[in-house]
Amino acid sequence: MADIHKDVVIVGGGPVGLFLAIALVKKKISCLLIEKRDAPIQHSRSLGIHPISLQLFEKYGILNPFLEAGLQISKGIAFAGESKIGEITFDSLPQPFNYVLSCPQYKTEAILEEELNKIDDRVLIRNTEFKGFEERENKVLSHVVQNGESIIYSSRYLVGCDGKNSHVRDIAGINFEGGPYPDTYVMGDFEDNTDFGSDAAVYIPKRGLVECFPLPNGMRRWVVKSPKYMAKPKREYIEIEVMRRCGHSLADQENVMLSGFGVQHYLADQFARGRIYLAGDAAHVISPIGGQGMNLGWLDGDRIAEVISNEELDTDQKANTYSKSQRAIVRKAMKRAEINMELGRAYSNGFGKKLRLNLILNTPLKKVMARLFTMQNLDRWWI
Repeated sequence: MADIHKDVVIVGGGPVGLFLAIALVKKKISCLLIEKRDAPIQHSRSLGIHPISLQLFEKYGILNPFLEAGLQISKGIAFAGESKIGEITFDSLPQPFNYVLSCPQYKTEAILEEELNKIDDRVLIRNTEFKGFEERENKVLSHVVQNGESIIYSSRYLVGCDGKNSHVRDIAGINFEGGPYPDTYVMGDFEDNTDFGSDAAVYIPKRGLVECFPLPNGMRRWVVKSPKYMAKPKREYIEIEVMRRCGHSLADQENVMLSGFGVQHYLADQFARGRIYLAGDAAHVISPIGGQGMNLGWLDGDRIAEVISNEELDTDQKANTYSKSQRAIVRKAMKRAEINMELGRAYSNGFGKKLRLNLILNTPLKKVMARLFTMQNLDRWWI
């Protein structure tokens, strides 16, 4: 016999799982969120919260803490080497969310956990490891270990928000196809000594992309295209390359984070099958250039809450509705991320690259690019 029965069991208490739990509880759907970590991560990781996510936060009544903690980015400035070639502003986006909010992931997770606990502090269960599940005719039995004790949770639905190496997805036998791109990067958070203020900046020199984004508390993230993967990059590499490609010195500036990363793309064959659902990185992994990944996970969570709460649909109709709509959105986001990466790759033909960038940044196309960069119109047929 199962120890506890809920409508939904969620595996994985990162930003996607936490948001999904909030959405379900707000819709009066009982749920449990199990997470093996004992506390939120302290890495800044993902930063950008796009307008579509701010709309979701407003929908579920959790917007204000993010606005208080984050920093609004309303403009991106583009350089070819040290020469400014144009800018993209978000003024033309629908108000009031005509900006991207910069908020480190550890703060995002802390806010989501606090908001979840405000509405129901019994939902999130930490120090609990998911071991597997069994499907029965009208329910799913999830096997977990909590404080050394084996427990079975019974639920109508099981949602895997447990990342790229999802245990839920593996047990469900859902294919996860894809692989790495050739692109690699290093990044670091430094004390902000630029004149950009709340603006983002993108440099596209011949040696490859450099991006810098403002962070709260006077910091700025620098992302540098690297020729190979660096597991443990040194700050000197970022300093040298930022000076070489951008003419900007980071010497003597406080540095609180360094990381190297490769870029991958994976897509699950199905985002849902019967009573088993996938969300976030468990369902899709896309390039982080453009900052869409976490936001796509929140779109997943909202859609799952909507279809599960729709009693006019049977179990298979719910799964098919979610899977079809979200896979289409993710495939479009993947294409946009690939455009972002391609623009930032090293090049030999400087004239051709500058011509393309000028066309994008100094014609009406820049309004189109502003929409693409901020994840607008993902539900439309065009890119």
